[in-house]
Amino acid sequence: MRHLCSAAVVAAVVASAVSMGVPRRVEAQGQPPPDRPAVTVRGQTYTPRSILARNMGTDADQTTAFPPHRVIGNIHYVGTRTLSSFLITTPQGHILINTTYERNLPVIEKSIAGLGFALQDVRIILGTHAHGDHQEGDAAAKQKTGAQVMAMAEDVPALQAMRPGGKEHPIDRVLKDGDQVSLGGTTLTARLTAGHTRGATAWTTTVLEGGKPYNVVIFASLRAPGTISPEVEKEFTRTLKVVRGLPCDVPLGDHPAQYNMHAKHARLQPGGANPFIDAANCGLEIDIQEAMYRATLEEQKGGRP
Repeated sequence: MRHLCSAAVVAAVVASAVSMGVPRRVEAQGQPPPDRPAVTVRGQTYTPRSILARNMGTDADQTTAFPPHRVIGNIHYVGTRTLSSFLITTPQGHILINTTYERNLPVIEKSIAGLGFALQDVRIILGTHAHGDHQEGDAAAKQKTGAQVMAMAEDVPALQAMRPGGKEHPIDRVLKDGDQVSLGGTTLTARLTAGHTRGATAWTTTVLEGGKPYNVVIFASLRAPGTISPEVEKEFTRTLKVVRGLPCDVPLGDHPAQYNMHAKHARLQPGGANPFIDAANCGLEIDIQEAMYRATLEEQKGGRP
């Protein structure tokens, strides 16, 4: 009986990981793969499972609204405790980045309303990468808003395979690296940062705060798979150069933990300094994920089982 229960638990963990687009390998004896390698960055140690747990939290974390708030300029947070969704407001309608899970659309809509805006005014829907926890809700959001859904070309096949409730995944404009998306005086630039998915996309823009311009980067996940193929290695070699070269004053990410949102939000004070302006930590998540990527690659090429 103990063996059957253990197998059931392992199966549940693997099924959950697969549903989030997380590659998992299960050993022949029914045990999950070892939680390695471990890397230490700025005094904190990370493992593959700790990073995944940090990013995803509990089921409740993934579906419970975090207090909606203005991040900087016309960029607002309207996501959950662990899944980021950003609303960029303009006089000609709004841009929504990451619809997250389809079941979260009412949560996002309520958060948008809490800031004094309306989901129905969204004109463009974008995403950071083709996993369900970030873009599953695109079809439902388009149905409610009529917005144009735009996606990086390399992620189109994975998005088209994403069919919640049988709905086709809408794609109204296919993007390539460096393409710009503009609305109401705001321009976003799509940067291909492949590796986590084929078309993982970082979004960059410049906003004004107190009359001063700031470079904002909404990073896609840089987490490498457990097994790194030659193709993925080539992608990460390029991507790491790209992300380290992006002008950045305000680092954001598709999971709040990637930019320490909870702690920064707690420091928000009327009239005080904006804690989201954090150029010194623009490279922190890159450092963590690059360290894990290189340690995984070294272990893999070293032939460890």
